[in-house]
Amino acid sequence: MKFYNREKEIKLLANIQEAADENAQMVTLMGRRRIGKTKLLFHATQDTPTLYFFVARKAEPLLCRDFIDEITSVLRLPIYGEIQDFKTIFQLLMDYSKTMKFNLVIDEFQEFYTINPSVYSDMQHLWDRNKDDSHICLFLCGSIYSLMHRIFEGNHEPLFGRATQQIFLKPFSTITLKQILSENNPGYTSEDLLAFYAFTGGVAKYVELFVDNKALTHHKMIKLMCQENSPFLSEGKNILIEEFGKEYTIYFSILSCIANGFTARTAIESYLQREIGGYLTRLENDFNIIKKRIPMFLLALAMMVAMALPTFADWYNISYRPNFFATSKNNWLNVTRIGDADPYKKKLTLWNTTNPGTDQKFNAIYVTVGNYSGYVIQFASSTNLAINQNTKTYDAFLYPWNSTSNIKDSAFTYPLENIRLAYHSAANARPYLSYASDSHLARVYFSSDISTWDN
Repeated sequence: MKFYNREKEIKLLANIQEAADENAQMVTLMGRRRIGKTKLLFHATQDTPTLYFFVARKAEPLLCRDFIDEITSVLRLPIYGEIQDFKTIFQLLMDYSKTMKFNLVIDEFQEFYTINPSVYSDMQHLWDRNKDDSHICLFLCGSIYSLMHRIFEGNHEPLFGRATQQIFLKPFSTITLKQILSENNPGYTSEDLLAFYAFTGGVAKYVELFVDNKALTHHKMIKLMCQENSPFLSEGKNILIEEFGKEYTIYFSILSCIANGFTARTAIESYLQREIGGYLTRLENDFNIIKKRIPMFLLALAMMVAMALPTFADWYNISYRPNFFATSKNNWLNVTRIGDADPYKKKLTLWNTTNPGTDQKFNAIYVTVGNYSGYVIQFASSTNLAINQNTKTYDAFLYPWNSTSNIKDSAFTYPLENIRLAYHSAANARPYLSYASDSHLARVYFSSDISTWDN
């Protein structure tokens, strides 16, 4: 497939190479794998002597041997002796660039993290010392965005602030995809164009696969993707594993939850039984895979609620009233304390009253204890106690919640608005609190019939 688009990037790279006439230039080129970074650099530097170093995952001395072969081949620069470290090679090139202008492309630059992380501080030292007298144009290219972002934008990293230009290569636009399709399949249909966009996402390598295999109708595209040994079948998983690193299973679980409709953080945390705030931040800001969307009227609604309430501190102090369809609306969740003021281990019942008192007051809070998170219904008068399942009688009673052994029988793994009160009419049936979406996840047992919470 011929080279398409990238006119803006090519012009920018040409200007950067011109600037190297005055002093050294360091350019970072980032973008997801298969986006066309290497091909763009080859195209933009074809008129200038250019070294291409690919940082493969092997020992540093073996890499240096490859790099020396490239230097002697392209620059005709004789190198004597055995060089075992990249620092020496980079020093040699910085010195040589004081009398000779050339380009150096280092591809998969982030891989030095696993080979020899000290390379970055060595480069920083040599760059700062030589850049004003050098005429090298250094292109640092990387596919794992999280690591490249850390190398050049982490304020404690050696190369922070050294790049004179940063380029983030994006997928082809729909206009470019339409041009490619029209040149290679003039009789394409609107369905073909939609499929071409949907299946490639504008990623240059995927576009090239379809063009080279002449799969340019939507039927042929589907056939190519689904055939045995198709590169498309495992592509997404392999790329994400490389990007996420050793924690890829956690990220995969989060993405699976989102794909299955769990789009709120609390719902995902409830399902996975772990805190995911940091992971969501990295998925959005570092990996650029997800986006946060806030309903347009949500902020205004929150402000109206804040103004309507005396203080937010009172928001969670609620009298719970299970609103039964078959009984009075004055039935409130109640702590039975007949003959004893201490609420410890007291059973939960329903109490019919029009004026809820201290025995009907509870706090609904989201807590994390150890590796377990969920919603706890605290007793307002004694916040160390919460609704808990008596593992012997299966009744609901008040019990300390803030320990790893107790929290599992007090915490609800769904938001409270999804909790309902349920029970059976049979005398020997155990009543319970359950979830509107899945009653099998119930933790706390008591009362009877089915209702929704009326706060």
